[in-house]
Amino acid sequence: MLDPLRFAAALGVAMFHQMFWSWAWVSIGVPGFERTVAADVLYPSAAPFTWFGWVGVEIFFVISGFVIANSASTSSPGEFLLGRALRIYPAVWVCATATFLVLFIFGSGPASELVLPYIHAMLMVPKGVTGQWLDEVYWTLAAETAFYGLVFCAMLTKKVTLRHLAWGLTIYSAIFNAVALLVLSCTTPSDLPYLVILMFRVPCAAFLLSHGCFFALGIWLFISANRQLTALEQLAIAITCLSGAAEIYFFASFFLTSIPAISDQSALVPIAVWAAAVLLIALAANRHRHSAGIASPKTPAYLRTLGLITYPLYLTHNVIGTAIIRALVDAGWEATSAVWVALGMLVLVCWFICAKVEPAVRSALTLTVAYFGKLPERQPKSRRPALARGLRPPLPVSVKVTVAAS
Repeated sequence: MLDPLRFAAALGVAMFHQMFWSWAWVSIGVPGFERTVAADVLYPSAAPFTWFGWVGVEIFFVISGFVIANSASTSSPGEFLLGRALRIYPAVWVCATATFLVLFIFGSGPASELVLPYIHAMLMVPKGVTGQWLDEVYWTLAAETAFYGLVFCAMLTKKVTLRHLAWGLTIYSAIFNAVALLVLSCTTPSDLPYLVILMFRVPCAAFLLSHGCFFALGIWLFISANRQLTALEQLAIAITCLSGAAEIYFFASFFLTSIPAISDQSALVPIAVWAAAVLLIALAANRHRHSAGIASPKTPAYLRTLGLITYPLYLTHNVIGTAIIRALVDAGWEATSAVWVALGMLVLVCWFICAKVEPAVRSALTLTVAYFGKLPERQPKSRRPALARGLRPPLPVSVKVTVAAS
């Protein structure tokens, strides 16, 4: 269930960048380095179907909360931290290096501008309010790593549970998103308070003010997969859903107000897409809870592969995908056909990365950690961390997935 959903979310984000943002950005401001390798093509007829593809990021965050909660409930702090590093860094190193080379060879800007963003990407250091990402899609990694850090710190305390963490993020993010809606109703996109609130979506993503509700919702759905939620916990889910819808509405309204090409569209469309994805995750969680003790069928290998492809696809579709589209358009391809061919080529490349390159890098990283320091010991199966108190045994293989940073 989760692997196809992740892939669909990544495809939506890719279509948003390639068929909408690639030309609509001129109504708002300067985009990232992808502009230096982009072809001069427009897709206005596709705007009604692609402008809301960015909501795939909010779907990623909910899945991340679900999957990371599952991982944390069966790991020691050391295992959890090492597992996240081994999952996140190899793909980032491979994809960031490929992105850097594409920009260096085919980009029109000065190469000196790429060095610091490349270092930041390799180290996964958030750029903050100033500076520039090597690829704009990397901003989501700041939110992901901040969430991982919160979970790791909770595990270290041995007192803070998943439930505590979910409550904290629920309240924290709900207050901010409520304030954001209030600001939205009193200002316009050109006003400073509006821009300050909007800043927390991307430049300040690591604070999780806008997106904490999505990770919290993922945790609540994971808990619901293991036991019946109390009435208060069901209320928390309702709060996170409303808070998430508010964040999506806020950003969608900014787009609709600032970009004339989509001024006739509705902010309810991305909310509906996100809600449908959340419903699918909730149904999977509910099915697991009601099938306790029944062996679930193993996830088909092709679906598992589809899920693994998602992470490198997300990291490469913007800059590298844009460069491929430009090459195809320059060779005489029709613009829309070039997008689909480029995405197909990227899927094949990303399969090679996740099947061949990532495992080699991950193995080398594991050996390095083992050489310079002791690897965390596996905890006995009979002992589970305090973070997971009150939960049933971990999810079966059929619904486990490895999270992709969105």
